[in-house]
Amino acid sequence: MEGSTKRKLEIPYGDTVIVDSELAEDDWEEGEEKNQEKLREKANGSKRPICCGVVARRDVVAMGFGDQFSNTTPIIITSSSTLSLAPPPSLSPPPHFSPYKEEERADETPCDYTSGKWVPDKLGPLYNGTTCGTIKDGQNCFNHGRPDFDYLYWRWKPKQCKLPRFEPNTFLQLIRNKHIAFVGDSMARNQLESLLCMLSTASVPELVYKDGEENKFRRWHFPSHNANISVYWSPFLVKGIEKSKLGPDHNKLYLDHVDERWASDLDHISMIVLSIGHWFLHPAVYYEGDLVLGCHYCPGLNHTEIGFYDVLRKALRTTLKTIIERRGSNGNAIDVVVTTFSPSHFEGDWDKAGACPKKKPYNESEKQLEGMDADMRKIEVEEVNAAKDNAKQFAKFRVEALDVTKLSLLRPDGHPGPFMHPFPFANGVTDRVQNDCVHWCLPGPIDTWNEILLQVVKKWEGPLERGE
Repeated sequence: MEGSTKRKLEIPYGDTVIVDSELAEDDWEEGEEKNQEKLREKANGSKRPICCGVVARRDVVAMGFGDQFSNTTPIIITSSSTLSLAPPPSLSPPPHFSPYKEEERADETPCDYTSGKWVPDKLGPLYNGTTCGTIKDGQNCFNHGRPDFDYLYWRWKPKQCKLPRFEPNTFLQLIRNKHIAFVGDSMARNQLESLLCMLSTASVPELVYKDGEENKFRRWHFPSHNANISVYWSPFLVKGIEKSKLGPDHNKLYLDHVDERWASDLDHISMIVLSIGHWFLHPAVYYEGDLVLGCHYCPGLNHTEIGFYDVLRKALRTTLKTIIERRGSNGNAIDVVVTTFSPSHFEGDWDKAGACPKKKPYNESEKQLEGMDADMRKIEVEEVNAAKDNAKQFAKFRVEALDVTKLSLLRPDGHPGPFMHPFPFANGVTDRVQNDCVHWCLPGPIDTWNEILLQVVKKWEGPLERGE
């Protein structure tokens, strides 16, 4: 999030824990282990451990990346073993390519990815902070000198099934000739940059478009698969005027109109990933048409305080309704994913040392999903389910919640904290230091979101899912 106030959840961009001692199950085939190791060697440039030093930014540029990369409702997913895409001859995959090599069984058991625990993982991430150039500086904990690396070696283990490791070639094959758009606030960008890093281990993208302050609107092209991935800054999804130093000190939201900065491109988007939440905590005045509905934290203004929960619901409902009307009703296929609310982990003032000091994941019994985190997630899941009901007559409109709230809640160790800035303690520990306990280190726990996203897309691309 951008802009700062004294409330700890509005930071600018930028207890002893009982550790589960159960080892991660070694349930991956030997061939899969070798394949993953090759990917890591390619990403890291050698067989050395991925976290053995810090490579300066100039070295990243020299490597060829340059500045262009400068109520719980479980979500049940079943995997299909057949790919329905038919790529053009010039971009055909190898003859024995199988995007479902980990799941060849005809009948997959439905998997609830929302319920599980974090277990130790010896392999670690696909990429690191020096081999991927698309990481925003504030989330590059490795390059910024974070001294501990244990947070990289945990894996999400669902209770009743397994979550396959991310296969970049599979994801690229599934999005061949498509345009994927991440739309929302800085959490949408965080997830996008994670996905780009994971895909870059198989095929390096080209930055083909950038615009807006801090390049908030960007697009990458994967020539190998004729695929595009974009990010659109839209922290409310609906039309909004953001607070600024030169304007009002509150946001203005128009809840009956979507933000056309992304919506005007709907005809050219194959799948849209929506992610909002934290910006709704900021002071704001809410409108429907010319009518002021109320406000949130607006002392001095003659408006009724109505909070932000109903506003989040209205904004998401308007967004999903508009997508259905513009794409579902005309028979034009589109897939919609709503990434649920990502909790923050502040344990004190955001500008003091130790704001998010944890070094290990929580056990499920240690941390319950409750309060605002639970309420935000509940609203998003309910609106996704309502959209499914409203769009049943449109066979080519599909929507799913990417329910990551609980698994993210259990990872207080995965945030940049003071390492949102390079080497914040190079001159010793100061009384005040800015912390980011909202966004996620890259690599880090947010990579798991995209592992689950891959499973959603796999399910959707089964031969019978759209009647194609």
